[in-house]
Amino acid sequence: MPAWFVITAHVHDREPFVNVYSPAAAKLAGEMGGKYIVRGRGGQVMEGNDKDGAGAVVIEWPDRESALRFWNSPEYAEIKKLRDDLADVTVTLVDG
Repeated sequence: MPAWFVITAHVHDREPFVNVYSPAAAKLAGEMGGKYIVRGRGGQVMEGNDKDGAGAVVIEWPDRESALRFWNSPEYAEIKKLRDDLADVTVTLVDG
């Protein structure tokens, strides 16, 4: 059964986030079976307590195990460090 990462990010320092972190994360995700479904900016909160302006990303995985293999990999742990202090990020894993 497919699974998805639903990600929101309030980016504080766009240049390194977009030009360093994002390409590295996307490359590894692709190598590990992830497929980007949505990449968008300028979100408008319709309900809830978050604030407007976040970017949103949805990554589809073949299954939950594939998503967790990526998330828990030593390779992603290193890439994830590249976004430290660049953005406030929320990642939710959901099954299809």
